[in-house]
Amino acid sequence: MRADRLLSLMLLLQQAKGRQLTAEDLARRLQVSARTIYRDLDALSSAGVPVYANRGPNGGIALLEGWQTSLTGLTQAEVQALSAVAAPGALADIGLSAALESGLIKLSAALPVVQRSMAEHARQRLHVDSSGWFQGREVVPHLDVLREGVWQDRKVWLAYRDFDGEASERVVDPYGLVIKADRWYLVAGTAERGPSVFRGARVEGARLLDEGFARPEGFDLATCWKAWCERFAERRASYVATLRVTEEGEAALRRIRPSGEHERWGQGSRGRDGTRTVTVDFERESIAVSQIIGLGRGVEVLEPAALRARLEAIAEDLRAVYGAREGAWARAGVAGASASTPQRGRGRRKTARPTGAG
Repeated sequence: MRADRLLSLMLLLQQAKGRQLTAEDLARRLQVSARTIYRDLDALSSAGVPVYANRGPNGGIALLEGWQTSLTGLTQAEVQALSAVAAPGALADIGLSAALESGLIKLSAALPVVQRSMAEHARQRLHVDSSGWFQGREVVPHLDVLREGVWQDRKVWLAYRDFDGEASERVVDPYGLVIKADRWYLVAGTAERGPSVFRGARVEGARLLDEGFARPEGFDLATCWKAWCERFAERRASYVATLRVTEEGEAALRRIRPSGEHERWGQGSRGRDGTRTVTVDFERESIAVSQIIGLGRGVEVLEPAALRARLEAIAEDLRAVYGAREGAWARAGVAGASASTPQRGRGRRKTARPTGAG
């Protein structure tokens, strides 16, 4: 603990660049007593650090002019963590990726030789890739306007379309931007609801206004975002479906549903046919349809009846498309999938399939 304080004291004096600091000022910054500061100064002086103190009303503490330590105060773990920082797409979206890269170059140049080699060692062993698999980043066409409003504390006019497709217009006080799972969100003050969150990709129009705004006293972006996420989880929409799943169907369902649901599914026993009945909250019917339809015969909807009926209608539509095509092929003398089965006899008969058939 004292070693950290001695290093912090030395770096504070170095940052002052010859300007004298009082013991009381240093004590306040390091949260110790002035007596402790004087003892630490004696320790630094004994270690060869050229520190001196002038008494009197205009006196203070300073380092010998021109002296500078090669220490940065960074631990090995801190150097490794900084070396692993990539220029994520989020910073590129708001025009700061080049600034991050140049800042890291300057930081590396400022490190002592030993820590520079440590940083390169870490950089070659840990790479952070923030992009997702098979999923492009959401397009936020008005992100530049939102960023300027946040940076300059200026009101922004928004044209917004919510999850249900309802369009609205409003003037907001943009407090900050948040990126979560490659999706941008605007945290903003509104006249009707107070602090609210808007998904960046749903902003259909934005215009920076001349009028500024005052940020609420004590407002903290991270705290506000955390509280909003907790409220969102509590009041989110609910659409519960009861499903009968085979082992394969349950495994497929686990791959597309949040892991927090999995433990609840395992509480029910399997029937003689190997199936299990589970309940899943899909939030909305449209989400349930899009997720269940790709699971095939491994998942059967038991309730609600409306969801089962909608899936049955989709199945009939698909059967009409693909069944009609197979019937047309049969009428044209083209065999289906079974035609690939080897025929008995002297040779194997090969049947041509129309181009593009699947």
